[in-house]
This record gives sequence, C-alpha cells and structure tokens, in this order.
Amino acid sequence: MTTKLDYQAEPDVKLVQLAQKGDMVAFEELVARHRDKIYARAFSMLRNEEEATDLSQEAWVKAWQRLVQFQGDASFVTWMTRICINLCLDQLRKQKRVRTDSIEQMEEEVGGVERQMPIITPNPTERLERGELRNRIDKALAQLSYEHRTVLILHEFEELEYKEIAKRMECSIGTVMSRLFYARRKMAVLLAGLKREELR
Repeated sequence: MTTKLDYQAEPDVKLVQLAQKGDMVAFEELVARHRDKIYARAFSMLRNEEEATDLSQEAWVKAWQRLVQFQGDASFVTWMTRICINLCLDQLRKQKRVRTDSIEQMEEEVGGVERQMPIITPNPTERLERGELRNRIDKALAQLSYEHRTVLILHEFEELEYKEIAKRMECSIGTVMSRLFYARRKMAVLLAGLKREELR
C-alpha cells in the first residue's frame, strides 16, 4: 500500500520537483503558500488592486509554463518574485508610454530640500512597530513616482545590483543611482511626516 503524500508538510523544493513532473496538486500547494507574498509584491509596484491581482495570476501561469527551467539556484519564492517583477515592469513601461512626465525636472525642483534630509532607518529589533512601519512604508511608496518606487523596490527589497536594475529599467547606472538617492530622501521625508501624523 502506498502512503498518501501530505503536500502541506513537504518543503518547497520537494513540491517543485513533483510539479516539474506534472503534479498539479503540488503546484497548487506552492500557489497557496506564496500567493499573498507575490500579490503584495505586484501591488507594491503597481499600486492598483485589480492590476496586481491580474498580474500576480499571470505570474503563476508563467511559472507553471516555465517550471522546467527552474534550476534551484535561488529559492522558489525568489524565482517566482522575479517573474512577477518582470511582468510588473513590462506593465509599468506600457503605462509610461501613455503618460510621459519629466521625472528629471521634478528631481531638480525637490532635490535641494531632500538632499539635506537625513536617511531614516528603522530599528529592525522593534518588532511591535513592524506592522505600523509596514503601513507607513506602503503609504510612502504610494506617493513616489513610478521611477523612484521601482528603483527602490528593486534595490532595497529585491537586493538587485545597479547594473541589473539599469538593464531592467532600460536606463544608465548613473540614472539608477540618482533615482535611488532621491527616492531614499523622499521616503525619509514621507516616513517622518507619516510618523508625526500618527503621534498627533
């Protein structure tokens, strides 16, 4: 008698191996485990619930189609997040072609003030404040431009190098560094403002 596999107890690595052999139940378990995280990443970039839902679902379809290509160099969730980010970047590029706004001009206007602001780094040990901080970060991210938000997410959250970000965003490394500089300053200002509002 063969023992019934407990999919929920299996690690991602095992589930991926099963899914690569065509086991749809194993893949569905991977979706159930990581769906929220992938949706959250899509939403953090797109700032639109409907688009984030559509694109995160599309990411899962792509992952199923490309699963044979997964080598296990990174964790499954990292690989999955990359697929999601690439889809989001494509979508944002399409939107950007429709609305062109001068980010460089904005940087010049606000750069002077922001350059003097200190970078505010939250203390990661303050676990109680993590939920509030997460909300503040989300609110602040929503107020950044597409370019600033994307470069910040790719560098700070996905830990990509400048070269990789430049390739994905189709711009120079210098532009990436400049955008990251301004995005960090802007985030510092916004986070400080949101914290003051909460303390009132």
